[in-house]
Amino acid sequence: MLKFLILLILPFQLLSQSFSKEEISRWEKQAKNVSIIRDNWGIPHVYGKTDADAVFGLMYAQCEDDFKRVEMNYIEKLGRMAEVKGESELYNDLLIRLVIDSADAVKDYNNAPAWLKKLCNSFADGINYYLYKNPATKPALLDRFKPWYPLLWTDGSIGAISTADINVNELKNFYSGEPSVSINKNVEEEELTGSNGFAFSPKITESGNAILYINPHVNFISVPKFIW
Repeated sequence: MLKFLILLILPFQLLSQSFSKEEISRWEKQAKNVSIIRDNWGIPHVYGKTDADAVFGLMYAQCEDDFKRVEMNYIEKLGRMAEVKGESELYNDLLIRLVIDSADAVKDYNNAPAWLKKLCNSFADGINYYLYKNPATKPALLDRFKPWYPLLWTDGSIGAISTADINVNELKNFYSGEPSVSINKNVEEEELTGSNGFAFSPKITESGNAILYINPHVNFISVPKFIW
């Protein structure tokens, strides 16, 4: 029976990992509208005819720099880390799924205005095009990215799981039936950290275009920049 189920499921899995000729044709057409120029520090400067083109190019460039990080971000937000790292991640996944409902993300995408859908589609297309063009890159889990994935991040770069005042041990105690453990914590002043962004008006840039720097973290290899 098990062998029968494996044979039944396997063709579907293989089919789901392939990209259609229509998709590839669409990606190649959009790629012609995008230029990615890396400066002396390797920072990608993304040029596109539209905002959607810029998103497409940005995601492709980000995957070039660190596809593993991109993929793990969404594996985490989908609550599927245990599928990659094992049983130790089960309660982390449970915590994610209690706070973030992927069905809501799908609903938000379906109800989104046309301009936002275009950006979400370009997000997924840019990553999937990278996977198509770089078959040597082997995803840990996500062979195809969906356009509703960005809508899992509804509260910015700091997720609700970081601020909801509940931890994995408390969750494990509650669901496992094990006695709760009381922990006394010394409250210390927290060092403030976070992400940064800088926007420059067309009035002060040499090119006359608006420039937006997003998350220029010193520990990142690249700093994405949109230029319209």
